[in-house]
Amino acid sequence: MNILVIAEKRNAAQRIAKILSGGRYETIKKGRNAYYSFTKGKDRYFVVPLRGHILHMDYPDKFKRWSLGDLQRLVDEEPIKIIKEKGIANILRTLAKDADMLIIATDYDREGELIGVESLSITNFKGPVKRAKFSALTEREIENAFSNLVDVNYNLASAAETRQKIDLAWGASLTRFISLASSRRGKDYLSVGRVQSPTLALIVKREKEIENFVPTPYWNIKGLFFKRRNFSGMHISNPFWKEEEVMEVYEKVKDTKSAKVLDFVQEDRKIRPPIPFNTTEFLSEATKLGFSAAKAMRLAEELYMGGYISYPRTDNTVYPKTLSINSILKSLEKSKFKEEALKLQKERRRYPTRGKKESTDHPPIVPTRGANLEGDKGKIYELVVRRFMATLAQDLEYRESKVKLAVKDEIFEAKGKELVNEGWLYYYPYVRFEEEKIPILRIGDEVKVKKIEIERKETRPPARYTQSSLIREMEKLNLGTKSTRAEIIQKLFERGYVRGNPIRPTQLGKALIESLEGNNVDVIKPDMTARLEMDMDEIEKGSKAPEFVVKESREMLKKILSSLEENRSTVGSNIKSSMRREIGECPDGGKLIYLERKRLVVCENDGETKYYNLPKTGHIEFLDKKCPICGLPLIKIIRRGQSPEIRCLNSKCEYNRKKDIVGKCPKCGGDLVIRQSKNGKRFIGCSNYPKCDVTYSLPQRGKIIPTGEVCPYCGAPLLILRKKGKKDWKFCPNIKCEYNRRNKDEK
Repeated sequence: MNILVIAEKRNAAQRIAKILSGGRYETIKKGRNAYYSFTKGKDRYFVVPLRGHILHMDYPDKFKRWSLGDLQRLVDEEPIKIIKEKGIANILRTLAKDADMLIIATDYDREGELIGVESLSITNFKGPVKRAKFSALTEREIENAFSNLVDVNYNLASAAETRQKIDLAWGASLTRFISLASSRRGKDYLSVGRVQSPTLALIVKREKEIENFVPTPYWNIKGLFFKRRNFSGMHISNPFWKEEEVMEVYEKVKDTKSAKVLDFVQEDRKIRPPIPFNTTEFLSEATKLGFSAAKAMRLAEELYMGGYISYPRTDNTVYPKTLSINSILKSLEKSKFKEEALKLQKERRRYPTRGKKESTDHPPIVPTRGANLEGDKGKIYELVVRRFMATLAQDLEYRESKVKLAVKDEIFEAKGKELVNEGWLYYYPYVRFEEEKIPILRIGDEVKVKKIEIERKETRPPARYTQSSLIREMEKLNLGTKSTRAEIIQKLFERGYVRGNPIRPTQLGKALIESLEGNNVDVIKPDMTARLEMDMDEIEKGSKAPEFVVKESREMLKKILSSLEENRSTVGSNIKSSMRREIGECPDGGKLIYLERKRLVVCENDGETKYYNLPKTGHIEFLDKKCPICGLPLIKIIRRGQSPEIRCLNSKCEYNRKKDIVGKCPKCGGDLVIRQSKNGKRFIGCSNYPKCDVTYSLPQRGKIIPTGEVCPYCGAPLLILRKKGKKDWKFCPNIKCEYNRRNKDEK
């Protein structure tokens, strides 16, 4: 029997073929595409890899030209599907002619099911079709999946296709309207999306809360005490909201030399281990390690395809009973986690921790085999391994101490905590436990008062979203899915709507949301998107017809477009004006206008226009200070991993040239200048480039300070690297120079 197997990607197809054939498979190449073939028993298998979706959903050619007059018709138009991978389609059709059975082995979720069903639709195959359902590309999982084939879940695929149709209609029509109304065509178009826009609205709303926040002052009274060791305590009435009240208490106790212990209590407490990783938990932790959500997801997918971890797109936070925890721990003995794996097997908890979300499609994210991986992929793999081990470990145990002290008749309270048993913290070092020790005291003890002081503070605005907290908020509001949230955030960055981490909206992002808000466009409201997600669940269950959901969505969209059309000029002018931010005056008069998207500042003065290009990398902040040489504003450039840099707006100004010179070139005598590469890395280059090719790499973190001295070994200028909290390091920029070796030895 000939069996055609459809896999989602090449490495997944190759791994399936390797496992099912015991390593005895043949690779057959067709142009830039390939598939795998082998014999198992009396059956001949052909495993064909896709490249994700091989069908692309779009509108007919008659709608290719953007026109405001076409938008209402565009909403009702039924999109078509175009084959975007013709080579793969031809392979599928050829092999399907002689196939007796077809097995879909794509990722088991909505998107994966749709990819499989789309591929099936172009083969015209009429024979039996089955689905191999697995959560990891391991020998055990794959063999079990192909021995226990299930039916294709067409409702699951239908839910994904319905979302595609709705997202296309909303995105295409609103993107075209906003872009045309604001005269932003071509590469400068303004993208609007069903999930993207409400996510951006969250960020803009938080930024406005911060901008409009008015801090309120408050006061704390703090005491420093001593009894065998120093410890601090706070007045039990903290915070004080009136200055006269705090001063009254302070005047009473400020000169007191001793305090009396009124109460002392110690309690042993425990902190349970964290719950298993689902996609949201994983991305939240990965972003804390410095990865973007999109990069963390990409690395996790690569680890899954390599058979190192289970499927990374899952809502589940409960290990199924079928998960072989002992087998995973045994496999980890063959990795750098051997010591932890052996220790854990001796002292693991009776039952693993569990979260509130339990599903049957995939288990939580776990390692599937021990490995020693390096680089970023190794860091993500280690995170998954350590989270898995933590969920099996004992509780963290600590001792909490509380003491109440009377300073005259004012009550202070001090709290302490000491680690008793690190438990799961041994396996999961990404969480810190801060100890605060206080002495053991008895009621009636006299304690020395070393100092009483007032702390004046102010209430703080809500924190900006990090990628971690934004993903959690998106999940809470049902914005997007476990499979799309990281991608949505990445798109906001790529389209210039947001920047930084914590995340700030750009002027463009603010302008877009304000225009949509001003015209009551429901696409920015999370509840509209959340309702659609519930509709997707109903389609998946078979209790709601896809046609009904699409029709309902189209009617809502047409009403919004009608409302926008009535305010077209206002929408366009608002966006246009917001893109021109006035940042000050030109030295000779006129206005300085910042065009954020173009990273350009324009000086407009009596018909004369001057342009100032900003650095291509880094976040730009305009300072209130002016350049002492030319009078233009000074700017602060913030690049990730580097100290902020102050420069004159005019890149050719003498202020910048003098500031960047660190010494003389040992080869030609030119100036050695700190420069930035295209990807934002700083280095030293000669001012006589290209005639002189002398360059030196620089540490990316810390402040570089010229010393005026010359290296006695190579003639390069000696520099000082200054980092906060660390001792200054004097070095030669020629990293291989003998000076650095000797200097290091001396240290």
